[in-house]
Amino acid sequence: QVQLVESGGGLVQPGGSLRLSCAASGRTFSTQTMGWFRQAPGKERTFVSSISWNAGYTYYADSVKGRFLISADNAKNTVYLQMNSLKPEDTAVYYCATSEYIAEMYITKGVNYDDWGQGTRVTVSS
Repeated sequence: QVQLVESGGGLVQPGGSLRLSCAASGRTFSTQTMGWFRQAPGKERTFVSSISWNAGYTYYADSVKGRFLISADNAKNTVYLQMNSLKPEDTAVYYCATSEYIAEMYITKGVNYDDWGQGTRVTVSS
Protein backbone atom coordinates (compact mmCIF):
# COMPACT_ATOMS: atom_id res chain seq x y z
CA GLN A 1 0.00 0.00 0.00
CA VAL A 2 1.10 3.55 -0.74
CA GLN A 3 0.31 6.48 1.49
CA LEU A 4 -0.37 9.78 -0.26
CA VAL A 5 -0.55 13.24 1.24
CA GLU A 6 -1.72 16.18 -0.86
CA SER A 7 -1.07 19.81 -0.04
CA GLY A 8 -1.14 23.23 -1.63
CA GLY A 9 -4.84 23.85 -2.04
CA GLY A 10 -6.53 27.09 -1.09
CA LEU A 11 -8.52 30.06 -2.25
CA VAL A 12 -7.34 31.91 -5.33
CA GLN A 13 -8.81 34.52 -7.63
CA PRO A 14 -9.64 33.73 -11.25
CA GLY A 15 -6.50 33.94 -13.35
CA GLY A 16 -4.32 33.04 -10.41
CA SER A 17 -2.03 30.07 -9.82
CA LEU A 18 -1.56 27.30 -7.29
CA ARG A 19 0.85 24.40 -7.03
CA LEU A 20 -0.38 21.18 -5.54
CA SER A 21 1.97 18.58 -4.11
CA CYS A 22 1.47 14.87 -3.51
CA ALA A 23 4.01 13.08 -1.35
CA ALA A 24 4.07 9.30 -1.60
CA SER A 25 5.43 6.81 0.92
CA GLY A 26 5.24 3.08 1.47
CA ARG A 27 5.30 0.56 -1.41
CA THR A 28 6.04 3.16 -4.06
CA PHE A 29 8.14 0.72 -6.08
CA SER A 30 4.96 -0.96 -7.28
CA THR A 31 3.59 2.27 -8.72
CA GLN A 32 3.98 3.15 -12.40
CA THR A 33 1.83 6.24 -12.67
CA MET A 34 0.70 9.05 -10.43
CA GLY A 35 -2.52 10.76 -11.31
CA TRP A 36 -4.53 13.80 -10.26
CA PHE A 37 -8.30 13.73 -10.18
CA ARG A 38 -10.80 16.29 -9.01
CA GLN A 39 -14.34 16.28 -7.75
CA ALA A 40 -16.47 19.39 -7.85
CA PRO A 41 -19.49 19.75 -5.54
CA GLY A 42 -22.33 17.58 -6.76
CA LYS A 43 -20.31 16.12 -9.62
CA GLU A 44 -18.41 12.95 -10.32
CA ARG A 45 -14.69 12.63 -9.87
CA THR A 46 -12.83 13.30 -13.13
CA PHE A 47 -9.32 12.82 -14.45
CA VAL A 48 -7.06 15.86 -14.52
CA SER A 49 -3.53 14.73 -15.28
CA SER A 50 -1.03 11.93 -14.82
CA ILE A 51 2.67 11.19 -15.07
CA SER A 52 4.59 7.94 -15.21
CA TRP A 53 7.48 7.71 -12.77
CA ASN A 54 10.07 6.21 -15.07
CA ALA A 55 9.20 7.15 -18.64
CA GLY A 56 7.78 10.55 -17.77
CA TYR A 57 4.68 10.15 -19.96
CA THR A 58 2.19 12.89 -19.17
CA TYR A 59 -1.49 13.20 -19.97
CA TYR A 60 -3.97 15.98 -19.41
CA ALA A 61 -7.70 16.39 -19.54
CA ASP A 62 -8.74 18.70 -22.38
CA SER A 63 -10.15 21.16 -19.87
CA VAL A 64 -6.72 21.82 -18.34
CA LYS A 65 -4.37 21.47 -21.31
CA GLY A 66 -2.13 24.48 -21.68
CA ARG A 67 -2.92 25.69 -18.15
CA PHE A 68 -1.80 22.86 -15.86
CA LEU A 69 1.60 21.21 -15.74
CA ILE A 70 2.38 17.95 -13.96
CA SER A 71 5.89 17.05 -12.83
CA ALA A 72 7.59 14.55 -10.58
CA ASP A 73 10.59 14.50 -8.28
CA ASN A 74 11.53 10.82 -8.11
CA ALA A 75 14.09 11.37 -5.36
CA LYS A 76 11.40 12.85 -3.13
CA ASN A 77 8.59 10.55 -4.30
CA THR A 78 6.56 13.68 -4.88
CA VAL A 79 4.35 14.75 -7.76
CA TYR A 80 3.36 18.34 -8.42
CA LEU A 81 0.50 19.94 -10.28
CA GLN A 82 1.17 23.53 -11.30
CA MET A 83 -2.16 25.16 -12.04
CA ASN A 84 -2.16 28.45 -13.92
CA SER A 85 -4.88 30.69 -15.33
CA LEU A 86 -7.33 29.19 -12.89
CA LYS A 87 -11.04 29.45 -13.59
CA PRO A 88 -14.04 29.16 -11.27
CA GLU A 89 -14.84 25.82 -12.91
CA ASP A 90 -11.53 24.47 -11.57
CA THR A 91 -13.01 24.65 -8.08
CA ALA A 92 -12.94 21.13 -6.63
CA VAL A 93 -11.27 18.80 -4.22
CA TYR A 94 -8.13 17.50 -5.88
CA TYR A 95 -6.91 13.98 -5.20
CA CYS A 96 -3.72 12.21 -6.17
CA ALA A 97 -3.65 8.48 -6.72
CA THR A 98 -1.37 5.63 -7.79
CA SER A 99 -1.74 3.21 -10.65
CA GLU A 100 0.19 0.21 -11.93
CA TYR A 101 -0.79 1.14 -15.47
CA ILE A 102 0.94 3.42 -17.95
CA ALA A 103 -1.26 3.38 -21.06
CA GLU A 104 -3.55 6.36 -21.51
CA MET A 105 -6.64 4.19 -21.96
CA TYR A 106 -6.23 2.98 -18.39
CA ILE A 107 -4.75 5.88 -16.44
CA THR A 108 -7.52 8.32 -17.30
CA LYS A 109 -10.01 6.18 -15.39
CA GLY A 110 -10.18 6.30 -11.62
CA VAL A 111 -11.13 2.64 -11.36
CA ASN A 112 -7.58 1.77 -12.44
CA TYR A 113 -6.01 3.52 -9.48
CA ASP A 114 -5.24 1.76 -6.24
CA ASP A 115 -4.31 4.19 -3.49
CA TRP A 116 -5.76 7.66 -2.97
CA GLY A 117 -4.88 10.66 -0.89
CA GLN A 118 -7.29 12.54 1.35
CA GLY A 119 -7.64 15.42 -1.09
CA THR A 120 -6.89 19.13 -1.02
CA ARG A 121 -9.53 21.75 -1.71
CA VAL A 122 -9.08 24.35 -4.42
CA THR A 123 -11.49 27.26 -4.61
CA VAL A 124 -11.30 29.74 -7.46
CA SER A 125 -13.41 32.77 -6.69
CA SER A 126 -13.27 36.54 -6.66
